[in-house]
Amino acid sequence: MKTPWKLSLLTIFLLIFSVSASPGFDGPLQVKNQYPIFLHADQQYLERAEMENSMSYSLSHSSTYTVQESGRWTINLDMEITELNFRYRRIIRDTVEFNLDIPVLIPGSGIMDGFLEDYHDSFGFPDYGRSERPHDDFLYEVKQDGATVINGKNSVQLGDLRIALKKPLITTESLHLSIRGDLELPMSSAKKGYSNGNVDAGVALLLDKEITENMMAYLNIGAVFPGDVRGERTLDLDNFMYGGIAIEARFWERFRVIVQIQGQSSIYPETDLLAVDREAWLLAVGGRYKLDSGSLEMSLTEDINTSGAPDFIMNLTYKHYI
Repeated sequence: MKTPWKLSLLTIFLLIFSVSASPGFDGPLQVKNQYPIFLHADQQYLERAEMENSMSYSLSHSSTYTVQESGRWTINLDMEITELNFRYRRIIRDTVEFNLDIPVLIPGSGIMDGFLEDYHDSFGFPDYGRSERPHDDFLYEVKQDGATVINGKNSVQLGDLRIALKKPLITTESLHLSIRGDLELPMSSAKKGYSNGNVDAGVALLLDKEITENMMAYLNIGAVFPGDVRGERTLDLDNFMYGGIAIEARFWERFRVIVQIQGQSSIYPETDLLAVDREAWLLAVGGRYKLDSGSLEMSLTEDINTSGAPDFIMNLTYKHYI
């Protein structure tokens, strides 16, 4: 990651702890990394530490282009993924928060290749070889030593189901600190690329901290222990660290602006492919409109390290408090 991003993270971190939660804040954007070969490895959302009772319905759409080969590896990803996600959160006896995530994945060849080519040409951005392939042509394959590990299919798939518990550790008017643990259970075929066919586990510390009366900061740091991919052949995944910082600012009574950055260490074994081996960093910017019994949010997420993440993710989420 380039030095300016490190300085930005340090500045945000210092802001969080330089001041001494305020009602009306809903937490980070509900965005997770949809990079196809990492999607089944218990990809985490940034979460707020404070407990809540809610149901969320999210629609996310991402575009990924990684067509690379090394001496031992071939990883070809030219696809778009639409994800429908239902998230349920319930406080149990004022002690813990139970979470349930049920995703439905709709992979496909997509419709945005032409737009992205024009976008890259207009601003002079690199297209990573995207223009060398036919527009909107689905490609999803992973090979190791010439043997197929994943032969992805563009059919509707049920994503891995996640259950989690969140336990508050410190609760004050200006600070919330919680610990969260989760299990992700396989629901689809690993050979098709949208599950690893194994149980994953994660643990994290979550912090909410008020900066001003109209600005809240959120900090997450955690670790994930993914199971092996049981594809056409078994592939060992590495345990990885993840973390992120989000700032939610209230400019009007019902409107919020959220900016967040989240990153994770490498998940695959060494492939000698820059698009896979380096850290993944995602920058998300969005807005949230408060409703009488919930909220509506929209966001755009960019891959700022051109590694381990989709080119972009668009997200729309409706949350209803129960």
